[in-house]
Amino acid sequence: MAENNIRLHVAVFPWLAFGHMIPYLELSKLIAEKGHTVSFISTPRNIDRLPKLPSNLSQFLKFVKLPMPHVEKLPENAEATIDVPYEQVKYLKLAYDGLEESMAKFLEDSTPDFIFFDFASYWIPSIASKFSIPTAYFSIFIAAALGFTGPVPGLNNDYEIRETPEEYTICPKWVPFDTTVAFKLFEVSRIFEASMKGEEENVSDLFRIFKTFEHCNFLLVRSCSEFEPEWLKVVEDIHRKPVFPVGQLPTTTYDDDSTKINAWEEIKLWLDKQEKGKVIYVAFGSEAKPSQNELTELSLGLELSGLPFFWVLRTKRGESDDELIQLPHGFEDRTKGRGIVCTSWAPQLKILSHHSVGGFLTHSGWSSVVEAIQFERPLVLLTFLADQGINARLLEEKRMAYSIPRDDRDGSFTRDSVAESVNLVLVEEEGEIYRKKVKEVKDLFCDKKRQNNYVANLLSFLQNYKKTER
Repeated sequence: MAENNIRLHVAVFPWLAFGHMIPYLELSKLIAEKGHTVSFISTPRNIDRLPKLPSNLSQFLKFVKLPMPHVEKLPENAEATIDVPYEQVKYLKLAYDGLEESMAKFLEDSTPDFIFFDFASYWIPSIASKFSIPTAYFSIFIAAALGFTGPVPGLNNDYEIRETPEEYTICPKWVPFDTTVAFKLFEVSRIFEASMKGEEENVSDLFRIFKTFEHCNFLLVRSCSEFEPEWLKVVEDIHRKPVFPVGQLPTTTYDDDSTKINAWEEIKLWLDKQEKGKVIYVAFGSEAKPSQNELTELSLGLELSGLPFFWVLRTKRGESDDELIQLPHGFEDRTKGRGIVCTSWAPQLKILSHHSVGGFLTHSGWSSVVEAIQFERPLVLLTFLADQGINARLLEEKRMAYSIPRDDRDGSFTRDSVAESVNLVLVEEEGEIYRKKVKEVKDLFCDKKRQNNYVANLLSFLQNYKKTER
């Protein structure tokens, strides 16, 4: 329970993407477990879609629903990135910015001791300061991604904003050690306009994150000091603020409702029939949707590999997505029995935990990486968006994952490279390093005691901070 007799009330406010909301929820649960109050703030539909809480936490962890503001081009009922095609995420950001007024009202009425916020809500420190509430940016991005993003240009330094995609393909000047961590040209080109430049009436992600760095009181990072100590030091050095790794926050399992139980039973029946360690599980998170060409090469590559596969495929992002992608003609007939393509919900943790699964072909979103490591599943990577390229480089550098070879400029890859990559990581002797590494880092990522210590350390800091501020 709460130590030092100081019970805290922490508000948390993640960006409207499940890859952000779930780590925020995991951290909230760990804080609530220690007897502190947490207000988890989001919009109604998102809160209704979150996993149900264990009953012992319901008195400490409260969900706060702020109504989603209307934005003209945002489809009705769209409250998360999962609900819209990539090009409509900008309208979701405008709606998120529209929550500023209701957030100010919440902070005024509830006066939490601290608020943890995400990069997209860069305006939180200015409203929190009116009520003397200290703020922490909780980054679901790892320290390497924050370090690569760099210091706020012109703030106690002479760094300038990088103006071209090419500048993001090399290691930045403020990183004092040799590293291969940087974007490939195709990765940064896909996100350059929205993330680095801004579009329509929207500010860029880079503007949001720089304002966040500048005005928050301290930084919390989804990382651990044993995994990327040099990058955590870069983050501390460039921002000159307290930086706290909060652990890897592995996803905890939840009780499912009956429809989900039935879906899992059907999947399990198929997995039970497969040879141990031979199934490649394929999933690219809630946001990544392959192009038609990528889908074709992926499909034919899985077919060529000869391995059994279970593929969770997103063919559509939200109701307004009219860009339909289709599997190659005859593909499902040719791979019948050997492969399953699931276009609905699938229980990722349960699938990864099954003994027949031998590897995970993923976009390298960090939650998926942590989940693979939880179950010692070696990683084959195919990046799509956001920080995924940085994650992939760090994992490659540490020999923890293998990326499907691609053209650096346009990101194209072939069916042969897909087939060769999955066979290398799952079956071949040459891929033993990846199978071994994932076992070696499991304890580092998923040990409960270690995770608990990170959260206890953070809470101790917050309690002392509150004591000195009194």
